[in-house]
Amino acid sequence: MFEQFLEIAGVVTGLIYLWLEYKASIYLWIVSIIMPAIYLFIFYDAGLYADFGINIYYLVIALYGWLSWQYGFKLIGKKETVIKELPITRMPKINWFGVVIVYLILQLFISWLLIEYTNSTVPWIDSFTTALSIVAMWMLARKYVEQWLVWIVVDIVSAGLYIYKELYFTAGLYLLYAIIAIFGYYKWHKMMFCENN
Repeated sequence: MFEQFLEIAGVVTGLIYLWLEYKASIYLWIVSIIMPAIYLFIFYDAGLYADFGINIYYLVIALYGWLSWQYGFKLIGKKETVIKELPITRMPKINWFGVVIVYLILQLFISWLLIEYTNSTVPWIDSFTTALSIVAMWMLARKYVEQWLVWIVVDIVSAGLYIYKELYFTAGLYLLYAIIAIFGYYKWHKMMFCENN
């Protein structure tokens, strides 16, 4: 019963987080501290150890994301340096190679950890969504519009995983995430265009 209550609380917090992300609101980083704290308990109880671990990462990157969005862009004027909020941009092409390499290393390392040191029944899928989420969260912290495309893949695969683990409320949340991520991509693309014009 308590686990179900926690799961519902996680879903509600997740919806607030998603709305703030969709709006590109810096306040999403405050919610991104609360949500992983809830899901640490849920995923540990469900034996999804990689998802448990990534929520520790989410707590840490929430601070980085807040600072990056708040102070990540400097305009050098004639008289003084003005710090502006980080704008939405496309990820530079040169970064894609590094991102793919980091993802592959994380996928293999997390899979190995789960196979060797846990009783995980889904090590490859759990590590897939975890490694991809680590990359997507970094992309979000840098405010790259393509982060939405990565989240679509993560959300769809995660929803299937959570159905398999009988976390139905969380599966529903991730299906909703996938739908909203599609709209989020177009919203951020439009916002990026408006910022640059």
